[in-house]
Amino acid sequence: MTTTPAIELRTFTALDTVRGDLLDAYADVRAPLLHLPNYAVASFRERLDRHGTEPGFTAVIGYADGHPVGYAYGNTIERDDRYWQRTSPTPVAEYTERPAVALKEIGVRSAWRKTGTARRIHDALLAAHDEPYVTLMVNPAAGDGKVHALYESWGYEGIGRSRPSAASPLLTVMIRAIC
Repeated sequence: MTTTPAIELRTFTALDTVRGDLLDAYADVRAPLLHLPNYAVASFRERLDRHGTEPGFTAVIGYADGHPVGYAYGNTIERDDRYWQRTSPTPVAEYTERPAVALKEIGVRSAWRKTGTARRIHDALLAAHDEPYVTLMVNPAAGDGKVHALYESWGYEGIGRSRPSAASPLLTVMIRAIC
């Protein structure tokens, strides 16, 4: 029986020191999808660089033996943010009247899936914020619907749809309270 190395969670509020670790982990996590334009490493790099300059940027990376095994990052969004403007139908004021956290990306290397690592990283990211809500977008077809179901099990509920870019599939916008 092999034991899984302990995971150290590290929180970052600047992209410059962790950009390489995020790109490396992303390329491995999304390897089966990298042939699709929206999932290509170059597309992710552009999004990451943009997101890293946005207000409230926070990244949490899980490390095992000094290597990144999973990550999540997000930032604070306001009522007039394009995130909300692209959501249809328009979200109710309760969700947009105060700043919220937009979880922009989360991923865990395959060897670390189904170990609770994604949830630990997710929860550490939320612990770094004091906004009342967290929102994310998910491809409802991802993992044959399993990713959407996982977010529901974490307390998220669907509130609309969005297509963030021309290359993006139609995504489900989900939200939950940060307790």
